[in-house]
Amino acid sequence: MNWHREGYISKQFGRFTGYSILIGTTIILILPVFFMLAASLKQNSEYMSYPIHIFAKVPQWSNYQAVFTLTPFVKVATRTGLLGITTAFITMVTSSLAGYAFARFKVPGSSRLFSIVIAMLIVPGIVLLIPQFVMFARLKLTNTYWPWILGALGGAPYYIFFFRQYFMNFPKELEEAAEVDGCGPFRIYWQIFMPNAKPIIATVIIFAFNGVWGDYLMPLIYLNANKTLLGVAMAKAFVDPKGNELKTISMAANVIYVLPLIIVFFFAQKHILKGAVTSGIKG
Repeated sequence: MNWHREGYISKQFGRFTGYSILIGTTIILILPVFFMLAASLKQNSEYMSYPIHIFAKVPQWSNYQAVFTLTPFVKVATRTGLLGITTAFITMVTSSLAGYAFARFKVPGSSRLFSIVIAMLIVPGIVLLIPQFVMFARLKLTNTYWPWILGALGGAPYYIFFFRQYFMNFPKELEEAAEVDGCGPFRIYWQIFMPNAKPIIATVIIFAFNGVWGDYLMPLIYLNANKTLLGVAMAKAFVDPKGNELKTISMAANVIYVLPLIIVFFFAQKHILKGAVTSGIKG
């Protein structure tokens, strides 16, 4: 009897500890977002006031209106969104093709080539920044969106790995049956593999879009002010004639900036989680 009681107490204690860690971690992660929301409703003079007040005395909803009146927010957001969607779609197609080839075709040297792709995962992007800029500058492609498009045409090592792992889980019999019916490799990829890879497709598109929407460094380097993307445009926009940053309006802009990503993740989280789980670590 005591043994069962001790086991029950131990189980409940372990469950309590686990939930406490999860709740504490969640609170830590949510706090910056909470303070951003609170700061977006303050007056600029309240932002750094002492003693600190978490909530605004009088909510300044006009801060959100000012985001659209002080900057061409809709125009720049539309430009960024279109580039993000285009880049995400191209990245998904090229990465899935490469992942399909690595998963289903066994040719001499394919394993070594895939090892090179995996090795690129550990190369920091900042290391390649200067060589890429020099290359695009010599090709006279700076102040254009070609660096994003050409980068997407080459696929992305992480997404190639993602698709390859997922496609390796497909039964060989399914592919052999399609070949008997006269399907070629591309038709098998397009009509069999891709329709059954919706979780991976959704995950890759969302992550690739987020990479463009949330990017600051590449637009800062490659684009002039009249063609820049949303992250850089917001960072430079909210300054008064005296050069002082309008911090609370900037916080309101940040809320609007991250809102599409939160909404997309909220509706697509099942696909993202399913894609991450079903990709497996096979091969």
